[in-house]
Amino acid sequence: MAEADYVIEMLGITKKFGDFVANDNINLQVKKGEIHALLGENGAGKSTLMNVLFGLLEPTSGEIRVNGQKVNITDPNTANKLGIGMVHQHFMLVDKFTVTENIILGSEPNKFGFINKKEATKEIKNISEKYQLKVDPSVVVRDITVGMQQRVEILKTLYRGADILIFDEPTAVLTPQEIEELMSIMKSLVKEGKSIIVITHKLDEIKEVADRCTVIRRGKYIETVDVATTTQQGLANLMVGRNVLFTTEKKAAEPKEIVLAVEDLVVKESRGLNAVNQLSLEVRAGEVLGIAGIDGNGQSELIQAITGLAKVSAGTIKLNGQMINNLPPRKITQAGLGHIPEDRHKFGLILPMSLAENIALQTYYQKPLSNHGFLNYKEINQFARERIEEFDVRTANELVPASALSGGNQQKAIIAREIYRNPDLLIAAQPTRGLDVGAIEFIHKRLIEQRDNGKAVLLMSFELEEILNVSDRIAVMYEGKIVAVVDPKETNEQELGLLMAGASLAQAHAVEEGKATAEEVTTLDK
Repeated sequence: MAEADYVIEMLGITKKFGDFVANDNINLQVKKGEIHALLGENGAGKSTLMNVLFGLLEPTSGEIRVNGQKVNITDPNTANKLGIGMVHQHFMLVDKFTVTENIILGSEPNKFGFINKKEATKEIKNISEKYQLKVDPSVVVRDITVGMQQRVEILKTLYRGADILIFDEPTAVLTPQEIEELMSIMKSLVKEGKSIIVITHKLDEIKEVADRCTVIRRGKYIETVDVATTTQQGLANLMVGRNVLFTTEKKAAEPKEIVLAVEDLVVKESRGLNAVNQLSLEVRAGEVLGIAGIDGNGQSELIQAITGLAKVSAGTIKLNGQMINNLPPRKITQAGLGHIPEDRHKFGLILPMSLAENIALQTYYQKPLSNHGFLNYKEINQFARERIEEFDVRTANELVPASALSGGNQQKAIIAREIYRNPDLLIAAQPTRGLDVGAIEFIHKRLIEQRDNGKAVLLMSFELEEILNVSDRIAVMYEGKIVAVVDPKETNEQELGLLMAGASLAQAHAVEEGKATAEEVTTLDK
């Protein structure tokens, strides 16, 4: 293939941080008009490589060519001038600004020294119509959904004239419907002559949109493959370097005594409405209870109430028979609870602190990590090194700030901290969000190990495949209540989907038996 047929060539790229080699002699070649996936485990070096291409990092060695010409990309402005735009995993938006103000920030059109918002809004509308990115330019960013915010990020790159778009883990925070819409947007962008690099570890999404896929593992180039002729299993094995199991092997559960008992629980949300509405459930030792539900049906508030992060308005929560309503989080933790939070940045980590300090957050006040109120950093660092090795947290060392780790490795650090304490009840909220298939397999095994060791596990996930794969019982939440409890061996994604949309168990069974359609049961008055 001629050089000019590649819009991007990254040749022999190496990036070192001190002695740590994040990218080790990597090659990436992207054709004009293709969607090219960059696949790798958490911490494999994917984002580092793209940050080099976008000018956020300077390579230690290697060269970059754009449309066959060698270039020196020293900063994002240089990348923009070369037609390269990046949609970051954590959006770079100002909450209080309008869509238009965010898009033109740093590239404001002006007339006689004044910003010409009218002209900018007109251009943004033209771009959004051309690429089917429907967004109201006048709305304030904080008032729109995450999916819409992502569209604003895409429009930012197109407004600056990008022909090559980098998407960094673009579906990590999107709903299934938003993911579908994004896939459609990507395909339309390519039809209009753009080229796309998408960083991901979601194999089904690669199969859906990508033409070719470059796999990197532990910072090294492995292979570039045609997606159409490669199976998901083949991609997974290339990424992890071994055969990966997509289903969790487990023996039948042997439930014992009740560990968590929730009765008639009411939890209000910020507007004073009942997010959890007279909900009751039980979790027993030796079982995984999965909570399924569409986001926004009270799952988050339920977990926050159990863990002491939200106030209980009515009802009771008992852990091992002890009432824990509205106790401080540490008291609840000491009563036998472990918590893998849904939002790892907000509730799971203190990002500027070191990885070692974060791993010690639940036990720093106990011997040998502290003595008479003084922290023993030698013990804290040794304690962290042991957890890092046991849970395969990919990091340069235990002293780096938690913010320096990839999202998946941040999650593994939290899980290492919580599982190490061997709690009687482990609450796992979205435990594999943002993790690759190898890490997901590892986490699922650890959850089942907790169960097999006689512990209770409460799993909340929006991934139905995960709920069906790991749970021993599934409780479905709708409008703050448990509407059904089902056996994963006797249900499927369609039935769960109907229950999550408000159908009764009888109605869901009627659809399964062909006596009614999904549309009929979900449009009936409940």
